[in-house]
Amino acid sequence: MRLTIAVAGALVAGLALSACSSGGETSTAGKPVAGGTLTMALNNDPGNLDPQFTSLSVTKQVDAFLYDSLTNVDATGKEVAGLAEKWEGTTTSAKYTLRKGITCSDGTPLTATTVAENITFVGNPASKSTRIGVFVPAGAKATGDDATGTVTVTAPSPDAFLVRNVGGLHIVCGKGMKDRTLLKQGSDGTGQFKVAEAVPGDHYTLTRRKEYAWGTGEFKADQAGMPDKVVLKVVVNETTAANLLSAGQINIAAIAGPDKARLEAQKLFSRSQGSPLGELWFNQKPGLPTADLAVRKALTQALDLAQLGKVITGGTGKPTTSMVVPGTGPCSDDTVTGNLPGHDLDAAKAGLDAAGWKVGAGGIRAKDGTKLSLVSYYMTSLGPTMQSGAELLQKTWTELGVNVTLKAVSTAELSTVVLAGQGTWHTGLIPLTTSLPSQLVSFLSGTGPPNGGNFSSINNPGYDAAVAKAAKIAGAEGCGEWANAERALFQQVNVVPFVNSTVPIFAKGATFELNDGVDPSSIRMLAQ
Repeated sequence: MRLTIAVAGALVAGLALSACSSGGETSTAGKPVAGGTLTMALNNDPGNLDPQFTSLSVTKQVDAFLYDSLTNVDATGKEVAGLAEKWEGTTTSAKYTLRKGITCSDGTPLTATTVAENITFVGNPASKSTRIGVFVPAGAKATGDDATGTVTVTAPSPDAFLVRNVGGLHIVCGKGMKDRTLLKQGSDGTGQFKVAEAVPGDHYTLTRRKEYAWGTGEFKADQAGMPDKVVLKVVVNETTAANLLSAGQINIAAIAGPDKARLEAQKLFSRSQGSPLGELWFNQKPGLPTADLAVRKALTQALDLAQLGKVITGGTGKPTTSMVVPGTGPCSDDTVTGNLPGHDLDAAKAGLDAAGWKVGAGGIRAKDGTKLSLVSYYMTSLGPTMQSGAELLQKTWTELGVNVTLKAVSTAELSTVVLAGQGTWHTGLIPLTTSLPSQLVSFLSGTGPPNGGNFSSINNPGYDAAVAKAAKIAGAEGCGEWANAERALFQQVNVVPFVNSTVPIFAKGATFELNDGVDPSSIRMLAQ
């Protein structure tokens, strides 16, 4: 038996494509079938597979097969067991007790010391891990007691969600920690699978570890229907993935674009994940026109965000109310409504006039002899509707008197140009997905590339002050301050979130659940 999965929407992420699940229908009533090969179609190549050096959801989905974290989060947003069976902590300290009998892919036991080395490595700014500030606070250190199987973490400054954040870090085993080159196209983790073959741009073959018994929550090693082999095949075009699913050549596919309508009509088994899709970012590096609040405000006022959201989601999206993925964390305040500039093209034109950007030759605005020319990025991995949205943005801003150059980029290109700061850009439609507001901080403040994650060079004292207050309050009790922090961003038009998309993942001849994407340990192959 052979199954295929397609994962769509490779988003730039703090917690890559975090998900909230909802039930679906199923036309497959078969019983679980043991063994076999499952093929999962990725809409982008994951690149470097090292879990502590990526910010891409497609890579994090692949790494979910290869690595485990201390804790997991179930479909309701509740923290459940992972490598750790117990956990506790405050805003500045955390303690985890490991399950017994956990082994790495080479058969060696996982030790508390190795787990502690992971946490300290990521928390050290000199390591330049992309997970610093997302899962592990800068400067955090950990110690491990191998005799008791406990890992103790201390952070130099408060983190409101320290236990959950550190608990979500993918843990690398000893050999990989000593030689990280092993992880680029291979693996050294405690996950249910290990890499058997890697052909970048084409496929990655994984084999199941049959001794694996420490999956999400109450996972049991003897459950029927688990595949013995997984082939992760790169399938770039979403319509192709939908066609293959309809033809029975793909068995599981995440479809974000208009093709999902015809798949829904087939009443397949599905789970849905809601996440931000329409987020407009401005590069605020000093010297760029988008560093000026007046320019950012005018560009936003010119756009009919409701209409842009309809175009990007094919009319199926919902207005964004927060920058975190809905339903995955404790904070649910509406921070967006009433805090972004409303649609008013005349006011946008007047604002640019007042800021010194006057209409010149060819209808293009200029200031002090420099034309208002912007490079705007959008991601090809998000389907044809994202291109349509980018073209609507270009048309609108052209009417405003702005010369706009659109650039379509792959996930890998976006990582290099935007996240690593190796290219010129001014605006971008870039969805950033996290489940906790604290995971956004390194992307919205502090140092920019190449030494930090603040890729759009945001400098907002109001945001920083609210974050400092919120970080000292453990858990949900600090949600009010986190909400104030987000509102400060929108009032300065640092970033403009405007639409969420619900992405269904369809299955034929298989079932699964969601846990920050498709949970590998939940996949069950069914007789057809």
